[in-house]
Amino acid sequence: MPIYRCNQCGFVSEEASTPIGTQMPCARCGTAATVFGTVFYVEKLVERYFSAMREIKALQQPEGLPDAHPDSQASPEQESQTGETSPLQDVNLHNTSLLATAEQHAPLQAWFASRQIEAQFDYAQVDTSGFFDDAARMVGNGYALFAELIDRVRFAYRKSHSWVNLELASLSQKDAQAINTLCRQLYSHTFFARYHYQKPEKIVRLTLQTAPAVRQFFDGGWLEWYAFIALIEQAQQRGRDFSCARGVKVVFPNDDLHELDVVCLPAGQLPICIECKSGEFRRDIDKYLRLRKRMGIERSRFVICAADLTQEQAAGLSAMYDLTFVNLETLVPHLSTLL
Repeated sequence: MPIYRCNQCGFVSEEASTPIGTQMPCARCGTAATVFGTVFYVEKLVERYFSAMREIKALQQPEGLPDAHPDSQASPEQESQTGETSPLQDVNLHNTSLLATAEQHAPLQAWFASRQIEAQFDYAQVDTSGFFDDAARMVGNGYALFAELIDRVRFAYRKSHSWVNLELASLSQKDAQAINTLCRQLYSHTFFARYHYQKPEKIVRLTLQTAPAVRQFFDGGWLEWYAFIALIEQAQQRGRDFSCARGVKVVFPNDDLHELDVVCLPAGQLPICIECKSGEFRRDIDKYLRLRKRMGIERSRFVICAADLTQEQAAGLSAMYDLTFVNLETLVPHLSTLL
């Protein structure tokens, strides 16, 4: 729907009956204002937001360091050549609460609003100052070995069991040590209530944590954290400004409600959406096809990350449907082609 903003008094209004590009009197003060298309207006608003963030970053630099002229609008390639960086370029993304703000989510909120979609955010979902992202990286980087542990814990939660015993005697020394080390590290981060290793029998005894957030982590949340970190790391490495979120609830004009696992809006691009599946997902393919089309996102930017897919299966599904399927091994290489 067309929109205008009065430069005199700041009043903003939608005007369904006024052609785009024409001028009309402001409904508040009567000053002539130009009517723009909503998508165009929001895109320009997002550009200004990222430009302002670059200026803030430049002002925070120590004296004596080179700085780009605040009025320059360099391309991402030019920025990398001149040394200008994203506001998050020097931030440790694995230990920060800087992402958990309304300001950081604002460009995504504006993008969805330009499509007449209401986006609801839980800012705490991207606070990496805790241990969820660290644990997710440990699990994801060794998933081929740790998959059984995750399945056993998830099964125990669903059956209301309070403990899990892992017999490691049949494994190689290297694999047994890796699993035992992971259990000990997860225990140190309070993902288990108790941990005990019976060395003679090579049995790990684990008492499950009752906290809902930990249960959700083992029930698939670890994959969302893994994909989220992989996505924002790729954006950071390329010096891209970005807005990101997890667990975004989107409400369409007809009140249809959906939840997006991981979303990132790189400056000057369409969003990248990652739906994370640590279990069965085939029944949801049609839902994701409709969702991608309603959001107007290219198939390469709507990603289904399924932990248990082989590369051959992922490639075959991508060829069959207007979606992109990846596993843990192909997630980062694919993201690198989008940023």
